[in-house]
Amino acid sequence: MLEKDLSKPAPTKLKIVKQKNDNRKNRSEIHSYFKLSIFTQFYPPDYAATGQLIEELAIQLGKLGINVKVFTGQPGYAFKKDSAPLKERLDKLIIRRSRTARLWNSRIRGKAINGILFCVRSGLHLLKAAGRGDILLITTAPPFLQVLGYLANRCFGTPYICLIYDLYPDVAVELKVVSAKNWLVQSWNWLNKKIWRQSQGIVVLSSTMQERVQAKCPEVRDKISVIHNWANPNWIVPLAKEDNWFAQKHGLVDKFTVMYSGNMGRCHEMDTIMSAAKQLQHEDIQFVFIGGGAKQQICVKQVSELNLPNCRFLPYQEKHVLPHSLTACDLALVSISAGMEGLVAPSKLYGILAAGRPVAAICEPHSYLKSLLSEANCGVTFNNGDSIGLAKFIRHLAQNRELATNMGTAGRQYLESNFTPEIIALEYSKLLCNAASGQKQPSNTAKEVNSAIDLTYITEIPKKEDIER
Repeated sequence: MLEKDLSKPAPTKLKIVKQKNDNRKNRSEIHSYFKLSIFTQFYPPDYAATGQLIEELAIQLGKLGINVKVFTGQPGYAFKKDSAPLKERLDKLIIRRSRTARLWNSRIRGKAINGILFCVRSGLHLLKAAGRGDILLITTAPPFLQVLGYLANRCFGTPYICLIYDLYPDVAVELKVVSAKNWLVQSWNWLNKKIWRQSQGIVVLSSTMQERVQAKCPEVRDKISVIHNWANPNWIVPLAKEDNWFAQKHGLVDKFTVMYSGNMGRCHEMDTIMSAAKQLQHEDIQFVFIGGGAKQQICVKQVSELNLPNCRFLPYQEKHVLPHSLTACDLALVSISAGMEGLVAPSKLYGILAAGRPVAAICEPHSYLKSLLSEANCGVTFNNGDSIGLAKFIRHLAQNRELATNMGTAGRQYLESNFTPEIIALEYSKLLCNAASGQKQPSNTAKEVNSAIDLTYITEIPKKEDIER
């Protein structure tokens, strides 16, 4: 096959560019045949990572010619924002927000009530859009939102795709919020299977999450797509700490800085990190924790009780600060609590890769992070509880700054090849085209779009050595 392809005369660059422009036009026309409606409780100005990712995905899909509508809630975690506009428009993107404010965000029951209220508002909004031929992309924010896709499909024939951020009720069971034998858990599992079977596609964020879903419902194996989260390497750019105002402001320039940025929630392993900080307290190494969550105050208390001078805590940063905060360290941390592998996937990883910083991940031995970091050559994973190994690795990088720099560079290159907004949006676009065709396998329409999409990246005459490599 390779020799046959290489024996053909390569098209000229002029022809390729013309073909690229023609296919881009065709792709846009085909995408205009359907509209995408995204349902998610979180969306900017909220700083929740899931909402920010959905915003970037919606914008990128709009650039591909897809008309996107987002239905979301009012901000509950935003900076100095009590409410946001009920309707916004940006080119092919329309954002509509519920009128319902969110209450009791810091309590589990309050969050559940907020989720139920949002589901009700989403259902009412969905009734207005019935019969318009929209494809629904429904997230697990809140976890039980995807039942709306099932109902819309059964009542109106509307195709829908499930985007699973966190796998519930398994997360609640693993956190011991509820027993696995509870009638609610069993009913939820039964409902999940019906939702997944009826869907046109299921998006999961990692290979281990794919395994979890397949184990629960083997018959949806062919519907599952593993599509990772992403980060924009044009927005988050490697920056030396000496030139970084955030690092200068918070005194992070001189010492080797280890950073945990993001939610310190129930699903995140913090004990191993705190233990490593204790072991390194007398060395020229500092730990910076940026964010909040259920475990943040626990960590603050531990630092106070142990009188650790090498730990600092900063609040969540506004979005425009992230390119500076993420690059204000020498090593970044990612963690997943024991038992949570395949139930959650840390989105913070991709921003770290874009920032060009090495990664130390705390996870279970079978985690997808192990193979990802190994393939990218950008970091090392440690089993939950291995604080000694983590401390040794931190000390080793602190003494070998060039190695840390090289690992960070490798991670960014890996992101640029695999996890940019453009690359991920193309994967979603292909999935949406298949859903629009109403078939498990790509229809002729979907194949036309896929072909058009693939050709948009051809800008130079292919070389034989590049193809062979």
